Amino acid sequence: MHDNMYIYPHIYRKLKRVPQVVLPKDIGTIIAYTCISKDSIVVDAGAGSGWLALALARLCKHVYSYDIRDDFLEVAEKNKGILGIDNIEFKHGDVFKKIDEKDVDLVTLDLPSSEKALRNAKKALKAGGYVAGYLPNMEQAKRFAEKLSSLGFEESYTTETIVRDFLVRKEGMRPTNKGIWHTAYLVFARKSAPQH
Repeated sequence: MHDNMYIYPHIYRKLKRVPQVVLPKDIGTIIAYTCISKDSIVVDAGAGSGWLALALARLCKHVYSYDIRDDFLEVAEKNKGILGIDNIEFKHGDVFKKIDEKDVDLVTLDLPSSEKALRNAKKALKAGGYVAGYLPNMEQAKRFAEKLSSLGFEESYTTETIVRDFLVRKEGMRPTNKGIWHTAYLVFARKSAPQH
């Protein structure tokens, strides 16, 4: 059994979960590669249990998190209450059809066929804003990256975050046989700024 202290730092151990969640190792990568800050407005889809959206809300000005499943949104709302975060709105909505917000700094997509939401993500983003896809398999990541290119996004970048645990002992330090290996491929890109 893996030590949950690392996988789920104390703030996450209180939270409920229904679907798979975005782990802290990937949340950190998303934050680092998208340059979000206390002034950022973020759209997140799908909300799932709300872990990514709530982590982003702890840092950003406001987060709008979409899902089409009421049972997931109910869990996400409970997690919002547990953490006492109020700068987040969980919304029942389909980002494949429409994203209400405009001029946002980041859109995160953790959905089956996320590439089909990229046109709406681009409309929601401000010039220079980022999109981040959380994609469990290579075929999804490839489709996502190809769609980014066809829509004119810039600086497309695909990565994966793998964590190795280490055993620190008096007699010597070495990797353990535990770790957090593949969870998802992360694909990032920016909406181009208007040409002058």
